[in-house]
Amino acid sequence: MLLALLVGVLAFLAAGCGGDDEESAGTTGGATTEGGGASNVSGNISVLAVWTGAEGEAFQAVLDGFTEANPDVKVSYKSAKEPATVLSTAVEGGNPPDIAALPQPGFMTDFAQRGALKPIDFAEDKIREGYSDSWLELGTVDGKLYGLFFKGANKSTVWYNVASFTDAGVEPPADWDAFIQAGDTLKASGVTPYSIGGADGWTLTDLFENIYLRVAGGEKYDQLTKHEIPWTDQSVKDALTEMGKVLQPDKIAGGASGALQTDFPTSVTQVYSDPPKAAQVMEGDFVGGVISAETQAKPTDDFNVYAFPEINGSGPVVVGGGDVMVMFKDNPAARALIEYLATPEAAEIWAAKGGFSSPNKNVDPSVYPDELTKQTATELANADTFRFDMSDLMPGEFGSDALFTLLQDFVKAPDDVDGMADKLEKAAAAAFK
Repeated sequence: MLLALLVGVLAFLAAGCGGDDEESAGTTGGATTEGGGASNVSGNISVLAVWTGAEGEAFQAVLDGFTEANPDVKVSYKSAKEPATVLSTAVEGGNPPDIAALPQPGFMTDFAQRGALKPIDFAEDKIREGYSDSWLELGTVDGKLYGLFFKGANKSTVWYNVASFTDAGVEPPADWDAFIQAGDTLKASGVTPYSIGGADGWTLTDLFENIYLRVAGGEKYDQLTKHEIPWTDQSVKDALTEMGKVLQPDKIAGGASGALQTDFPTSVTQVYSDPPKAAQVMEGDFVGGVISAETQAKPTDDFNVYAFPEINGSGPVVVGGGDVMVMFKDNPAARALIEYLATPEAAEIWAAKGGFSSPNKNVDPSVYPDELTKQTATELANADTFRFDMSDLMPGEFGSDALFTLLQDFVKAPDDVDGMADKLEKAAAAAFK
């Protein structure tokens, strides 16, 4: 594995992330036009991202749209499975690409604080036209705008079995009280309300994060993410209390032991087995792809989706993820590409091909290839508050380890709120030293 990674890094560097300075730099300025074209921009620039296969082809189509509007600019695209690793080596070697897409804002923060990134404040007005403040805040490090979130993911969705809901006389609930009541009604009708992929700890962190953001609000969510408040804070206990209502053993498929042996894909497919083992599963917009690929269920007829319910009037809020575009070299062609990627026209190219959601609220919803993607993408772009997946922003020792295993323990004892809060705080304190 290490040898393969080193070979990939060396091949990337040998090819030249962006060529030498003379070849890489865009050579003339010029006002950027609406579609990302600039009247006098030329040069060779390089772009690195993780996207391959169909995603890589779709992103290449986006880049082709830029070069069609800017015929004197040549864009070279390369993919890397671990872009942050490749970029670290490239930065140390003094030859990073002009622009890169990073899968987590933490990588952006690291590169910015190392002085490797160039601010993209020149595009701030254009970005503000299409993005909520939450997205700009995510792209900001130490008061400077470094990142443009081009591709997003909505993890605040609930996917349900249409027949199970219809047979029980249940409508998709809009608020938490109705959600819990619907679970009771579904159980009374003979179907288990919830499917939990507890074998994959990240599904449990996603559930907690969705509840916590709605219970505590964005400010406390940020504070907890940075461990500026303890995990024994009352807001955490309130969220765990609500989470425990979902995790009651008679409400989850297979009970506690079964849920902890269920991986994420199975947590999805068992909602659409015959007979279904549960009525709904709470996970991100990518669930739709799993349903279509792994079951015979048809969209809207057999499966559908609704937004994760509001709690105490929390309003439309979304927990999710996204890929952030950053600039390592400041030149006119790179600036023009960043400004182009901030336009709805750029996002619409990929959106029309599927497998993509844009945080840009000015993207025409009609370009999405199906109604369910249109719905989840619109909720992502129009959320009053967006927060990035909390566990991805924490030290790995906690966010990808202790938090996973402790919430798995919570599945076994969902009423032990105080005990779980104490254990979470102890683990967080050790990780955030």
